[in-house]
Amino acid sequence: MSPFGGWGMLAAFLTLLCCRGSGEKAFEGPKHLMVGSGEFQVINCTASCTDPTNLILETALNKTLLESQAQWKLFQVYNISKDENLLCSFTCAGKQEMKVFNITVFYPPKQVLLTLSHTSVAVGTLFTIECRVPAVAPLEGLTVTLIRGTEILHNQTFVGTAPFPHDAVVTHNTTAHREDGLHNFSCEAWMDLRSRGGGLVHRVSDPQRLEVKEPEPNYQMVIMAIVIVLLLLFVTFVFLCFVFSEKWRRGRTGHYPVQAAWNRLRRSHRAQPL
Repeated sequence: MSPFGGWGMLAAFLTLLCCRGSGEKAFEGPKHLMVGSGEFQVINCTASCTDPTNLILETALNKTLLESQAQWKLFQVYNISKDENLLCSFTCAGKQEMKVFNITVFYPPKQVLLTLSHTSVAVGTLFTIECRVPAVAPLEGLTVTLIRGTEILHNQTFVGTAPFPHDAVVTHNTTAHREDGLHNFSCEAWMDLRSRGGGLVHRVSDPQRLEVKEPEPNYQMVIMAIVIVLLLLFVTFVFLCFVFSEKWRRGRTGHYPVQAAWNRLRRSHRAQPL
């Protein structure tokens, strides 16, 4: 039952009934009513004269007569699941009159579901907070607030109307800090229908905790650095091997000028006769 449904109107009516004088007009209540889906509403059908006839409440809904006097009747209407127009009709001095009660059905927040994209993150890591309020209507007047400890992280008020209930979803991306692990995360939903003849509904999610860890060393970068160093060493080794092998080849074939001259001198000396 919503906090501003039939019980509140019934209590107000009975209070005024006990306190008013016999000559005062009966409490009629508002003509525009906000009722939670499946709930009941108390309707006071009051005539505009003191001695009416045929005072009835016309509706296809189930109703019960709670109280009555000559000028008014108090009804309780059950299982309201859609917008309704209730007709209070009566006859005064031979003239039939009627009053219309416009009932608008709303779907208050019954659950608030908070989800953290990660339950354990490292400092500096991006993570997402999601708050879901299932099956609410109208969206207009619904405010969803994401909270860390007592600090408001994000606040969103929805606009527009919808005839059928929808899930209201709010997401917020943030970076993990060390102090995040010291507080609970929670989500609050407020549905404010006071401007439409309703009241204020408040629901809170179960708290969620985030484990925040120190960042681990980046082993991938270390491995890449080692591979690069080894590759450079390998290239250097291949280059040195090529240089020394080229020197050795040239020495064997006599391509060095001094060595070639010395070899020619030795061959000519051996060729002279004794």
